[in-house]
Amino acid sequence: MSQESAPIPIQPAEGKLGILLVGLGAVTTTFVAGVEAIKQGLAQPIGSLTQMGTIRLGKRTDNRAPAIKDFVPLASLNDLVFGAWDIFPDTAFDAALHAGVLERPLVMQLKSELSELAPMAAVFDQHYVKRLAGTHVKQGANKMDLAEQLMKDIANFKRENGCSRLVMVWAASTEIFLDIADVHQDLTSFENAMRANDENIAPSMIYAYAALKSGVPFINGAPNLTVDTPALTHLATQNRLPVCGKDFKTGQTLLKTIVAPGLKARLLGLNGWFSTNILGNRDGEVLDDPESFRTKEESKLSALEYILQPHLYPALYSDITHTVRINYYPPRGDNKEGWDNIDIFGWLGYPMQIKINFLCRDSILAAPLVLDLALFVDLAQRAGMGGIQEWLSFYFKSPMTAPGLYPEHDLTIQQMKLKNTLRHLQGEELITHLGLEYYD
Repeated sequence: MSQESAPIPIQPAEGKLGILLVGLGAVTTTFVAGVEAIKQGLAQPIGSLTQMGTIRLGKRTDNRAPAIKDFVPLASLNDLVFGAWDIFPDTAFDAALHAGVLERPLVMQLKSELSELAPMAAVFDQHYVKRLAGTHVKQGANKMDLAEQLMKDIANFKRENGCSRLVMVWAASTEIFLDIADVHQDLTSFENAMRANDENIAPSMIYAYAALKSGVPFINGAPNLTVDTPALTHLATQNRLPVCGKDFKTGQTLLKTIVAPGLKARLLGLNGWFSTNILGNRDGEVLDDPESFRTKEESKLSALEYILQPHLYPALYSDITHTVRINYYPPRGDNKEGWDNIDIFGWLGYPMQIKINFLCRDSILAAPLVLDLALFVDLAQRAGMGGIQEWLSFYFKSPMTAPGLYPEHDLTIQQMKLKNTLRHLQGEELITHLGLEYYD
C-alpha cells in the first residue's frame, strides 16, 4: 500500500539567509571558515548531510537516490550571511587563530572573509558560566532590557545585510544546571521574571526569547535549559517558529548512540559503561566547573537509559553502572580524547569487554552539524513547521520532544525519522524497509 501524499507547500529559498551565532569561539569559527573554504573550492563539506548526503526514493529496484540538496529546496551556501555575539571583541579571523582548530595556512587564506565578521556585544553573566570573564558584554537595567537590545541587533543585522530570513544558533558555553521553575511555565511569568532579574532566567533563555519575539527560529547546541521550557516552547508554537536542541551530538555520545543500539539489537547485556574525556579548549575550561559539568553530565548520561529501555529488558540492563567524566587538560586543545570501557555479558552470562579510544576533533565534528541544522530549520520555517522539530534529533545528545514523549536516541532510527520527514515534505513514499514487496 502506497504511503505517498501530496507535497507540503514550501516557500522558495530566495534571498539571503542570515545565520546568527551566539558565541564566536572554536565551533563557530570552524563552521564559518569551513563554509567559506567550501565555497572557494578549498575543501569538501565532509560530515554534512545537506551537502553530501543522498536519499533513497521508492523501491530499491527504482535506483532513485538524489542528493538531499537537490531533493528539497535548501538555501545555497552562496546565500549565507553570518553574524555573531561574543564576550570578547576578536574578529572571526583572530578567534580562529586563537582557537587553533584549523591550520594557520588555511585561516590565512580566508583572512579577508573572517576579518569581516566582528561580534556584537554579548549578553553574559558570570554566575551562569563561572570559568569565563567577558569584556565585550551588554549592560542593561534588567534582563528584559537585554532582550530588547538583542532584538535591535537582530533587526539591524537583517536590514544591513539584506537578509530575507534568519536563524539563530546557540554555539556558546555550557551554563550551570537549572531545573524548570514556576517562572518557566508560561510567557507572562517568564517576562515578569526577566523584568525582575530572576536567577532562573539564564542568558541563553534571553537569546531564545529575543529570537522568537523577532520571528527567528532557534537552535540550542548546548545542554542548557533554554528553549525547552513550557513558556518558550509555547511561544515558538504560537508564532509558528521551528525550535530544536539540545547539545550537539559529536564525539563520545555519537559513538554511544551507534554502539548501544547494536548491543541491544543482539540482546547482549551490559554491566557498566565508563566514559572519560580529556579536553583542553574553552569548552573544557568551562566544564571544569562542577555546576556547568552537571548540565553536561545530565545530557551525556541520558542516552543509554532511553536506548536500552531497562524496564523492558530487566535481565540485561536494569543494573548498569554508567559513569561520565570530563577532565580539563590544556595541552589537548580542541582535540578531545574519549575513552570508553564497556563491560558486557553474553550467552549464559559470560563477561566480555569493549574498549574504545576516540581521538576526535570536537569542532570539526560540530561544524557540519551547525550547517545542516541551520539549513534544515530554515527549510522547516518555509514549510510552515513551527514548534519542536523532533525530526532533527539526529544531531543532538538530548533531543527535544513533545511533553510526555520519550526521546529517540538510536542514531539509525533518528536518521530514518529525518529522511522520512524529507520524503513526507515532497510527497514521496515513506521508506519502512519492510521489503516484502520484492517477494510477492
